[in-house]
Amino acid sequence: MTPTDNSTEALNALLRNALPKSGGNRLKRWGLPAAGLFVAIVAGLLLAGGSKAPTGQFVSEEAVSGKLLVTASASGTLQPTKSVDVGSELSGTLASVLVLENDVVRKGQLLAQLDTAKLSDSVAKSQAALAAAEAGVALAQATVAESRASLSRMQRVAELSGGKVPAKSELDTAEATLARAIASEASARADVVQARATLKTDETNLGKATIRSPVDGVVLTRKVEPGQTVAAAMTTPVLFVLAEDLSKMELQVKVDEADVGNVKNGQKATFTVSAWPGRKFPAQIKRVGLGSTTTDNVVTYKTILQVNNDDLVLRPGMTATASIVTAERENALLVPNAALRFTPPGAGGAQMPERSFLSRMLPGPPPSPAKQKPVAAAGSGEAKVWVMSDSGPQAVAIKTGVSNGRQTEVLGGELKAGMAVITDYQEAKK
Repeated sequence: MTPTDNSTEALNALLRNALPKSGGNRLKRWGLPAAGLFVAIVAGLLLAGGSKAPTGQFVSEEAVSGKLLVTASASGTLQPTKSVDVGSELSGTLASVLVLENDVVRKGQLLAQLDTAKLSDSVAKSQAALAAAEAGVALAQATVAESRASLSRMQRVAELSGGKVPAKSELDTAEATLARAIASEASARADVVQARATLKTDETNLGKATIRSPVDGVVLTRKVEPGQTVAAAMTTPVLFVLAEDLSKMELQVKVDEADVGNVKNGQKATFTVSAWPGRKFPAQIKRVGLGSTTTDNVVTYKTILQVNNDDLVLRPGMTATASIVTAERENALLVPNAALRFTPPGAGGAQMPERSFLSRMLPGPPPSPAKQKPVAAAGSGEAKVWVMSDSGPQAVAIKTGVSNGRQTEVLGGELKAGMAVITDYQEAKK
């Protein structure tokens, strides 16, 4: 029985007690106008208090079977797969710079030339020193030959004279002279080796004054001009930056720590750049860094994506926003995430029906509380959604999978495709 029915029955009982049962004494005392006013007031209170009832409605959406993509977003910059900094090991003045930015160069091609006047003089000086050292070797060789011949003659004379002449001291002196001559020859040969090394160093320095390309590629940056002085003191100054092959590039992005657990090598991704709005470029995860970087208390991990740039529309340094596909499902049962967060009003416990003013004033037991069907709590990895039934919202337990933030995969449970799940409850407008 509804609150309105209870109030109506109480009104009837009150009227039976208030109005006369027999005779006209009480009716004459009260009068018909007063009885009519009393009935009108009671009826108004009854209607005002007992007609209030919920008038809201549930909003639902069907569970569907379709494709689910789970992605992680990250931003970074495009870089060449291999870039080379070309510098100078020597200090000096640049006599000429022969290439510009964007020029295609070949390995060994001349890029710039330092002034070689001093270096050429050093080479000439080293060549002269080598020649002098070689002459010293020849002189030492002649001395050795002379000393050996003199010692040989003395030994022959001593043999013929039976040791009488020359004297023993003379033979010792001749032997010592030969030993000194041999040592001098060895020293002269060492001087030659040293002179050759010095000459080679000077020739190498002269060759380094000519800056050549170490790889086949393109000039990304030119940092010098002719006449500029290059100072190679503690570090090697960079003159040019070359990219070996711009048809293969890499996108270096920073993946948030909340997403890095789902990012793996080989996963597919797409990215966009401001220079080409509306166009999505394909990429693939090449490496996920183990080391972290903390910026403004945000922990990120460097991740490298491999990019094909066959049409050369992408350039080094471009800022890109990547969308990495961390999970992909085909023909999955999907429910909106709003259905997982929804709970019907009063689902946490019984609700008491609202009583009218008259029903509270009249004697009688209060109406029974509305009964709510108990629902088992969802366990780990489980959830529940609500569907409409003849008796009202009904809970259905499900097992959930991955989610893209708007829809969630259903792995098990009694939910079927096409069933309408409740996502919200809207109060009626007053």
